[in-house]
Amino acid sequence: MILDHMGFGVGDYEKSKAFYSAALAPLGCTLITDEPQPLNPQFRSASFGEEWAEARFFIGSEGKTTPPVHIAFRAESRAAVDAFYAAAIAAGGRDNGPPGLRPHYQPHYYAAFVFDPDGHNIEAVCLKPE
Repeated sequence: MILDHMGFGVGDYEKSKAFYSAALAPLGCTLITDEPQPLNPQFRSASFGEEWAEARFFIGSEGKTTPPVHIAFRAESRAAVDAFYAAAIAAGGRDNGPPGLRPHYQPHYYAAFVFDPDGHNIEAVCLKPE
């Protein structure tokens, strides 16, 4: 694994914080922090992860990142992918590919895709054969 963590700016901080809090919950990710950014205290930053030592995803209030990015979150099961998709859609995400196998990526690639409030392509993926 090369990445340690990642983050980007969002257009509507509170709306995106609520979206990611709901969408990532089925994957075991919760809101860890919501505080001023250490180097830019005029902006806020929210971190998500399994626990503070595992905070790996951040959003910031400094404004929408463009162009849109693609982020894939690992899911422990296909049921978690399904739950991510349902939670993300209920939280205002837009469909970009419902849960299902994507064998053109690899035989057990089970994923769902949604657009977040800023149009970023957010994915949950499970690579386990089930």
